[in-house]
Amino acid sequence: MTETITALFETVAQAERAAYDLANRVGGVRGEVYGSSRTSELSSLAIPEEDRAILHENIRRGGAVLHAEVPEEKFQAVADVLETAGALDIDEREAAWRREGWTGWSGTTTDTGSTTAATGATRDIGTTGSEERIPIVEERINIGKRQTGHGRVRVRSYVVETPVQEQVTLHQERVQVERRPVDRPAAAGDDAFRDRTIEATETTEEAVVAKEARVKEEVVVRKEATERTETVRDTVRRTEVEVEDERTNAGHNPTQTTPPRRNDPV
Repeated sequence: MTETITALFETVAQAERAAYDLANRVGGVRGEVYGSSRTSELSSLAIPEEDRAILHENIRRGGAVLHAEVPEEKFQAVADVLETAGALDIDEREAAWRREGWTGWSGTTTDTGSTTAATGATRDIGTTGSEERIPIVEERINIGKRQTGHGRVRVRSYVVETPVQEQVTLHQERVQVERRPVDRPAAAGDDAFRDRTIEATETTEEAVVAKEARVKEEVVVRKEATERTETVRDTVRRTEVEVEDERTNAGHNPTQTTPPRRNDPV
């Protein structure tokens, strides 16, 4: 559950410093600072009109307002940070203004903090049987899904030539013809005057390169689907109703119902 907290400060600089401390010390909480240049925006804050009049008056006197939406479990931590940062006591500040003659909220507050007579703010329901309706509105959050791209994976194969070298031993045969001087008598069996032919063939080995393509690795491309649970955080608004019963006739007990004031300034 999200609640709101509003704090008064003497100056805009103090409020901005408090917003900085809040962002650094309490995760997920961001404070908005309202000064004289943002007075008109106070009307958008979901706070009671009498409290809004106090905010206007503080700004009119040169001060500033810090407003933040706070998770319920972090409310006390936020309040401690704002108090340390110099947040004013709203009750004491209001009492001091009233002693000076400030009359407070009178139905409608203008952007400058002055009060004017209400125009159309109060309507009598008229004759018996007629009625007026005030809608109680509450926002609900609807979470949808959409598919978004997060980049592409492309796998491309290409040929790379790398020089290689190996050593191999090759066998070679050569024919040598040598003439030797000899001086000896021819033997009877030498058959010295017969034609004869002797042949010898030279041989040599050459390196022969053969290539074999072998698969050494595979690159597999596939898509896998997974599911994750994600917490979506946002804010929703609702309207609150105050009932002021000023009847004093017998049989009627004056009652007053007000919404929780967790959004009171610190």
